[in-house]
Amino acid sequence: MTTLSRRKFLKISGATVAASAVATSGCSLGNSGAGTKESGIRTVATYCDLCFWKCGAIATVKDGRLWKIEGNPLDPLSRGRLCPRGTGGVGAHFDPDRLRTPLLRRKNRGDEEWVAVTWDEALGTIAEKMQKIKAEYGPEAIALFSHGIGGNFLKHTLKAFGTPNITAPSFAQCRGPRDVGFRLTFGEDVSSPERTDIRNAKCLVLIGSHLGENMHNTQVQEFAEAVGNGASVIVVDPRFSVAASKAKHYLPIKPGTDLALILAWMNVLVQEGLYDKDYVDQYGFGFDHFAASISTATPEWAYIETGIDPDVIRETAREMARYRPATLVHPGRHVTWYGDDAQRSRAIALLNALIGSWGRKGGFYTPQSMDVPAYPYPPYPKPLKEKVDNPGHRYPFAHETITTGIREATITGMPYPIKGWFTYATNLLHALPNDQETIRAMQNLDLMVVVDVIPSETAGWADVVLPESVYLERHDDLNVEWFREPFVAIRQPVVASPHDQKPGWWIALQLANKLGLEAYFPWKNAEEYLEKRVTAAGLSWDELKEKGIIRGQHQPIYYSEGVPAEFPTPSGKIEFSSPQLAQAGFDPVPRYTRPTQGPEGSFRLLFGRAPVHSFSRTQSNPILADMMDTNEVWVNANAAARLDIADGQYVRLRNQDGVVSNRVRVKATERIRPDCVYLVHGFGHTARGLRRPFGKGASDAQLVTRSAVDPLMGGTGMNVNFVTIEPAEDNHA
Repeated sequence: MTTLSRRKFLKISGATVAASAVATSGCSLGNSGAGTKESGIRTVATYCDLCFWKCGAIATVKDGRLWKIEGNPLDPLSRGRLCPRGTGGVGAHFDPDRLRTPLLRRKNRGDEEWVAVTWDEALGTIAEKMQKIKAEYGPEAIALFSHGIGGNFLKHTLKAFGTPNITAPSFAQCRGPRDVGFRLTFGEDVSSPERTDIRNAKCLVLIGSHLGENMHNTQVQEFAEAVGNGASVIVVDPRFSVAASKAKHYLPIKPGTDLALILAWMNVLVQEGLYDKDYVDQYGFGFDHFAASISTATPEWAYIETGIDPDVIRETAREMARYRPATLVHPGRHVTWYGDDAQRSRAIALLNALIGSWGRKGGFYTPQSMDVPAYPYPPYPKPLKEKVDNPGHRYPFAHETITTGIREATITGMPYPIKGWFTYATNLLHALPNDQETIRAMQNLDLMVVVDVIPSETAGWADVVLPESVYLERHDDLNVEWFREPFVAIRQPVVASPHDQKPGWWIALQLANKLGLEAYFPWKNAEEYLEKRVTAAGLSWDELKEKGIIRGQHQPIYYSEGVPAEFPTPSGKIEFSSPQLAQAGFDPVPRYTRPTQGPEGSFRLLFGRAPVHSFSRTQSNPILADMMDTNEVWVNANAAARLDIADGQYVRLRNQDGVVSNRVRVKATERIRPDCVYLVHGFGHTARGLRRPFGKGASDAQLVTRSAVDPLMGGTGMNVNFVTIEPAEDNHA
């Protein structure tokens, strides 16, 4: 084994293909076919991994080199088109900052000295430490943080090991409040991809949903269709987003007051008799109590809170009623804002119920799925302890595991200790609020393992770093999607990994073998596993490999087509007033609470996505970085002038707790309110292994030191941080 300094570690983890780089399309890309004699052009069907949407794709290899990737025309999600991230997925293979070989920490966590080792040594070390933790604390003391379908096999290994503590930031830091709000109303959530019938909507309402920037392929394509068909678009946002540029009505709402606006809209619909009375009478429960509860939420009351003129509130409510039931109030995706997020999402669900959109064309369809049996594994061992994240069910409506609950248990040891973390394809220091709490938790661990393709900030704190093959180099689990059209899709290797990276399924299988869990992996490789599932479903394995997609028969998706109107709530109906909430001590009908304000002279910090990047995962991708290599801070032009800050000037952001950002360029614009600023998420990297994006732009995650916890489900509202702006010492690029 060779001892490595921090600098040497960076060279090992970063310099993936620099020596074999060739100039292609103006971007320096590595030669993935170096040393091969392959000639000609071949194509391989797969599906994308640049975000969770999992669009079907066709990758092309030319003379042994990965050349391009395009949408699979057979795929109902992509419909033959990929978003900018998907098209740039080729860059993931050629990323010069990729991890190359397994690494072990040589000294204490934080000393930044590493040893390059074989896979056998790395996995043996992990297995040995896992068995030691199991002997002392039980298998439940191991936790997994995972993002995306690629983590399925590692989840399988850890469930076989005996832990129930498996989680993803997508619940408590993203969509969880939305899912809970809709479940409390309709008995079902909105799925993922969302069951939104955007292409048939005649009126589309977007509340903080940045379609076109938050690039979910199918939804953006359908949004373009709806706009092309003349749909009326209503956008509510403190920032004039791309979607707002397509709107008939743009409402520049005061941040944190969205629930007040939604209550006022519902007040207008009820008071003016504009709601779908037949739908509500047939399917609704508790409507009279609901109507009485919102009777005081008039547009005049909401104006004081939101800054939206009462006439505009009435006009937009009537616009929704005009097109019902083909009016869709979009449920959003990243909805962890202010701590009342589940109730705000429930209000969005109730607004959709009033206009009768659930189960109706142009609203929410009923998704379908193909029947593909799971692999016939032995049953998992029953954990002796409950999950650690939600002791005493203090968040009674959390139906998934809470990431920050596991973090808290790791720090406190209550209700029992967590001593080992695995993180798969998720950068917790950019995903969770309060990065110092995350570091504090990691310092309490006996084992921390990171499985990733890049040397993220979180990888810098690991004991063992395992370099995974990127999605174009590996098999993953089948994508048996819930969508308007049922289908099954396959991800399969297009080219080989350039160095000593391994696919996630191989890592999970080899670790299981070292843990004595061979019975849970009766297959030798992923292809054998996949073929068994596909043939058990009565499908052609050869056809799936060739086409990448097998589509099922179209089934009814609307009530009008014969889908039964079933609501798995306690009442069996749409619950306008929720007995579940009342029994748990919460408001049965959403109630608005004024958001907390920041220090004098500060701006509320807002953040969102860009169409060319996925979270903090893609800033080192050479193709995507060429399109956007840093972020800017959006500042209202008048506010910037008041502070004597010019457009393009470099500044630093200082939050209410004294945390100061990297320097970032100002975008002085009239497209944002003067009481807030906005950053694209995922920049401001501090991991030196990420050489290209290192230090570029400001990290919103670094500035999110506070969060408001949703009392219903434990989600972390992160739009509760405030910043001031100060000139950077060096204002030059």
